[in-house]
Amino acid sequence: MTADIHHIGGAPVIIGAGIAGLMTALHLAPQPVVLLSRTSLGTEASSILAQGGLAASLGEDDSPDLHLADTLAAGDGLCDEQMARRVVEAAPQAVENLIRLGTPFDRSLDGRLQLGLEAAHSRRRIVHAAGDATGRELFRALLGVARRTRSITIMEGMTALRLVVAEGSIVGVVAALHGGVFALPTRRVVLATGGMGGLFCNTTNPLSSFGHGLALAACAGAELADLEFVQFHPTALDIARRPMPLVSEAVRGEGAVLIDEHGHRFLTDTPGAELASRDVVARAISDQLAAGHGVYLDARHCLGQKFARRFPAIDAICKHAGIDPAVEPIPVRPAAHYHMGGVAVDAEGRTSVSGLWACGEVACTGLHGANRLASNSLTEAVATAAWVAESVAGTSAGWQWPRLPATVPIRPDPSPIRPIVSNALGIVRNGKSLCDTVATLLPISVCETAAAGPALVALLMAIAALRREESRGSHFRSDFPGRDTAALPSRLTLCTAFENAVTLRWQASERSR
Repeated sequence: MTADIHHIGGAPVIIGAGIAGLMTALHLAPQPVVLLSRTSLGTEASSILAQGGLAASLGEDDSPDLHLADTLAAGDGLCDEQMARRVVEAAPQAVENLIRLGTPFDRSLDGRLQLGLEAAHSRRRIVHAAGDATGRELFRALLGVARRTRSITIMEGMTALRLVVAEGSIVGVVAALHGGVFALPTRRVVLATGGMGGLFCNTTNPLSSFGHGLALAACAGAELADLEFVQFHPTALDIARRPMPLVSEAVRGEGAVLIDEHGHRFLTDTPGAELASRDVVARAISDQLAAGHGVYLDARHCLGQKFARRFPAIDAICKHAGIDPAVEPIPVRPAAHYHMGGVAVDAEGRTSVSGLWACGEVACTGLHGANRLASNSLTEAVATAAWVAESVAGTSAGWQWPRLPATVPIRPDPSPIRPIVSNALGIVRNGKSLCDTVATLLPISVCETAAAGPALVALLMAIAALRREESRGSHFRSDFPGRDTAALPSRLTLCTAFENAVTLRWQASERSR
């Protein structure tokens, strides 16, 4: 281990080995790069759970302009239009790059890519692999190439504990492996740690995805953006398993409808019905559950016996739980699924801290605004990874051995925080609950305990949600149910955190609206 650390001194370090991390590493080749994974590769990445595909304007009736219009509409006025245009224009080429890397996208009998339809898309533009296993197949293809790429050093089972900053710049990463603590010297770090759904009791994310990258960035002084916007997927399989298996939006795209226990279809009067934006559908289901009803996704009439062929992974999960989607409705409920907020980055993925980049769900590029358009997330990760890698490669590689901090953080544990977050930062929020939550989380976030990092992330999210006194996209306040047309994207920076006090710098930032 020590020899490996000396050998890689100064190489870029990518924290996180999902699709965003792997793509960034591959784009950096043949430049040496170190890839850190907290577990064995592929065992806890959100990427492999992704059933949806990649959105790209590949159809003859489609265009980047149409894809952009749908993205901006879903983002509810808070997207960075320039960034969104850049991503959607890069999407078709990103799909081609993945094909060259060996991703087996689904094709029709004539060899053309099959294009699916998902909520809030005006055209069929979603490419899938193995039906409902796109993330798994994409990850498998990229991992195979990465393992064959000699310039990529993969360190499995290594947890990043802290980013070391000197004079405002990254100088290293403190990490733990097998009980030992090490300092990796580098002036270039890429966060690709995924989301924060694991802070919630009901989530489709791996329980290890609890915003660890956000905590690392915040403690390094990086600017964070739009933390209040958490997307809840409307249709997670309502069983005891955690994370909750996802019943892909593509099932509704094929015509499945939402019904209550009496067979009543309760979204018929909602514009877009089952294919309305995710926040609308999630709130409608939440209202049904709060009223004591059961909620089910009924695919019997649109798919029936074809369900297993079209959605083999979902079919297998359902049958393992004793449910046959071909002949009975699937019980569903909303679950925390995707974070539109994250570490604020520019067009090249650079954060406000010199030497620190972010890519994938941990980053806030401005693409998603207040609500992510379905299947834009994998597209974003793949497209932006190339820009991040180009920026990293063009930055000086000078380095020195960083000193270990006087107090080394312990491995984080979000377990005590989940009930607090689930109660206050769910689908419907209110000011009193958010205020109480801030008071509860503050003392936890500044203590040297395993819950401190997760509590800090939850605290910052609660403050962001408290300050946004409106309802927009995925953020709904029962005490402020209207939309404030003057409201802007929100950004905050952790200045200090000590002795039951947190000092923040807050600002509203202009974007195309």
